[in-house]
Amino acid sequence: MARVLVIDDEQDVVRLIVKVLSGRGHVVQIARDGASALARVKHEPPDVILLDSDLPKIDGAEVCRRIKVDENTSDIPIVMMTTSYIDIYDVATETGPDAFIVRPFVRDTLANVVERVLFRRGA
Repeated sequence: MARVLVIDDEQDVVRLIVKVLSGRGHVVQIARDGASALARVKHEPPDVILLDSDLPKIDGAEVCRRIKVDENTSDIPIVMMTTSYIDIYDVATETGPDAFIVRPFVRDTLANVVERVLFRRGA
């Protein structure tokens, strides 16, 4: 069982993610925008983050970068959710996400990607 922070402002997407991941035994927490997500990560670091690329206030790429450059949070795996395919060479940096998932996604694919990054981390 892992603590998963879902950062997304779309209620229907969040509801689906919570159903899928909690159904597999994970504890799911939610942040609706980049600013509140950064505050939550600082005070309650999760085991993994599921991050929407398109967020209000601070976009997903910047949230990811800030988490990855902070030595206290840089080891938290981040799965970036996007609505389009991204060229891996554009984002393959130390401050980029650990994995991607394209929306809309298949439920099992979502769970497998999240659990794969958790396994690599050893959580």
